[in-house]
Amino acid sequence: MSASSAFKSGQVALSDGVRLSYIEAGSGKPLVMVPGWSQTAIEFKHQLSGLSRRYRVIAFDPRGQGESEKPDHGYHLSRLAIDLREVLDALALDDVTLLGHSLGATTIWCFWDMFGAYRTSSFIFVDQPPFFVERPYAVDPAWQGAPASVALDELRQAVRDLAGPNGAAVTRTMLAAMVSPQMPAREFDWLVEMNLRMPRRYAARMLYNGATSDWRDTIPRIALPTLIVSGRASHIPWQSQVWIHQQISGSKIVFMEATERGRHFMFLENPDRFNQLIADHLG
Repeated sequence: MSASSAFKSGQVALSDGVRLSYIEAGSGKPLVMVPGWSQTAIEFKHQLSGLSRRYRVIAFDPRGQGESEKPDHGYHLSRLAIDLREVLDALALDDVTLLGHSLGATTIWCFWDMFGAYRTSSFIFVDQPPFFVERPYAVDPAWQGAPASVALDELRQAVRDLAGPNGAAVTRTMLAAMVSPQMPAREFDWLVEMNLRMPRRYAARMLYNGATSDWRDTIPRIALPTLIVSGRASHIPWQSQVWIHQQISGSKIVFMEATERGRHFMFLENPDRFNQLIADHLG
């Protein structure tokens, strides 16, 4: 039996005609998990199995990703935020904790900016900075040594390479920088396979859209209980996670250290530790 077949699955029809796939397990307070850039719902398999004894755990494939339909439109954050709202509506969910990994966290920031606390009661942000490319009009002297992750020219080249004939190889190289050396080769190959379910031309479009956004004016306005989970050895600067914590009143931040396989995919590499953090937040 495959991991995906162990969970209940379904589809949601969006207002623009696109159908999104989701998987779920358990019952109780809903936890909705939003994958990152080019990722899939099934990458949360350890959370679906490990947390569903206490909660209703749902993960969905954003448009173009995983098992969801792959239209030629909608690969920008405002549409992803609308999609998230429509998923909550279609499944009639309330009192929801939203967990966003990487670009999934950015989707939630956009959701908050557009819809506020609609159907939600708390947030969990996993390893995503508020911006990737520095804006000349938004230099923050209090940024405390956490610079932009990439220069604009580097981003442009990465997007061109991703959309080009070697996009699969570029994806593998990018992901290799996000996992620990201890990740088994078979699991890493599976991670790459999951990412390649999104056509590279759409992945490139979404990467550029997401990486050129800046959420430093939105994050301080978040007014729900929030947990920030960061990988100390991640390619995402850990200082950026401290900044997010400082901006959200009453938030909690937890670092998974390098010895705990605290990289970008810590929920895959150390699911027991990660799941305990989520359960502690949910109560």
